[in-house]
Amino acid sequence: MKTDYIRDLLKIFGTVVTALLAACTTVGPSYQPPSPDMPSRWSETAENVSVRADAKISAWWTLFRDPVLDSLVTRAMASNQDLRLAETRIREARAQRRMSASKSFPAVDATGSYTYSRTGDTPSSSGLTTQDLFQLQANQDLYQAGFDVNWEIDIFGGTRKATEAADASVAASVEDGRDVLVSLVAEVSRNYLELRGIQQRLVITKENISIQEKTVDMAKKRFQIGFGNELAVLQAETQLAMTRSQIPALESAASQVMHQLALLLGQMPEALVPELTEKGLIPPIPPQVPVTLPSELLRQRPDIRRAERQLAAATAEIGVATAELFPKFSLAAFIGLESTDLSQLVTSGSRFWSVGPQVKWSLFNGGKVRAGIEASNSRRDRAQILYEKTVLTALVETENALVAFSREQQTRQSLKTAVIAGQRALSISKTQYALGFVDFLNVLQTELALYQSQDQLVQSEQRLSLDMVALFKALGGGWEIPKEENQSLLSEK
Repeated sequence: MKTDYIRDLLKIFGTVVTALLAACTTVGPSYQPPSPDMPSRWSETAENVSVRADAKISAWWTLFRDPVLDSLVTRAMASNQDLRLAETRIREARAQRRMSASKSFPAVDATGSYTYSRTGDTPSSSGLTTQDLFQLQANQDLYQAGFDVNWEIDIFGGTRKATEAADASVAASVEDGRDVLVSLVAEVSRNYLELRGIQQRLVITKENISIQEKTVDMAKKRFQIGFGNELAVLQAETQLAMTRSQIPALESAASQVMHQLALLLGQMPEALVPELTEKGLIPPIPPQVPVTLPSELLRQRPDIRRAERQLAAATAEIGVATAELFPKFSLAAFIGLESTDLSQLVTSGSRFWSVGPQVKWSLFNGGKVRAGIEASNSRRDRAQILYEKTVLTALVETENALVAFSREQQTRQSLKTAVIAGQRALSISKTQYALGFVDFLNVLQTELALYQSQDQLVQSEQRLSLDMVALFKALGGGWEIPKEENQSLLSEK
């Protein structure tokens, strides 16, 4: 009889659960990914810039064809602390997602207890025997053990929306890690190019020092034999001293850049000094620079992808807040054993159970739920604005990088012409000075002009390479788009 009752009761609960699950609905807005208007082309390009939709920019630093740079980037990807920090944030987001999803399943707790009690004297003991009074005042042990089960049925989709928000947050953390990677590659490349530029400037400065030392010797000899004057000697020595004064600053800058590169690679400050002390040329830009279309920024830039996922998470949070307006349905059950004698706890007679549905509905909370929904809507609006701003920022950064890259090429070409002309002018001025056609000041001015044009040419070549780095960073280069865009970002590494 009791077994039939339990079976019927379980059938009823099964029917109730099925009906509740069939009635499940999801409250809150459905998320629609934004589709911002993007320009069809860039307003600024250069002759060596190739714009196409399928441009390969994931490993753009290899376009410099510099093995040292390739090695530095590879090592930075393996040991940079910022990347490692980003990985911890991804793991945390994945754990948070599992915590949110766990609310969809029943919660089972194992319980056990022991209580000791003693009944007190009755207010009136008239009519009771001594044995009755002894029993009323007897001590009692109570042992209990069992399982407590509670399952909240997600009828209005609050838990599902929370999981959806957690999924989007995981994806946002993944994009944040990719953004760190893009910045890391750009920083390693930028510092390396700055180092090579400084080293090249050192070479030019030392070459000019050698030339100016010869000029000082020439001025002294002419003064000693009576063909010159002391003023010419002093002017030559002054220019030589000024040029020599550039060396300590350049050497200091080179050391600092090497230390910064070591930091980016997660190494001690002096770790890269032996490797990078040997001077090298600035890697030349490639003959053709691949650039993606403006529309590709939405797929390629991690910060845009992150902002879109943050918008998705904020939209799902509205559903979580809205679900608080509705009642919460759950099924609760307890199955256990109870006995006053520990040795009899596991016998069939000590079993007991209870099961039944529960409903909880917050009817009055001072407007707390409504305020929570309003706050969630505000966060969604803020995420929408942030997404739009991120897209515009990406367009501006790319356009600026293209302008700088194009104009710097023109500057470099002019400086090349200036250096060639300066070298010819110095040769002529020295010859004319030796013949007495011009004074010594003309030689000094020509030397100074040549040194300045050479130094500016090196700086222009450095800026041009740095502009290329800025361009690929603005495009979001430095990581590869997954072959399947819709693949799960929640899989564990």
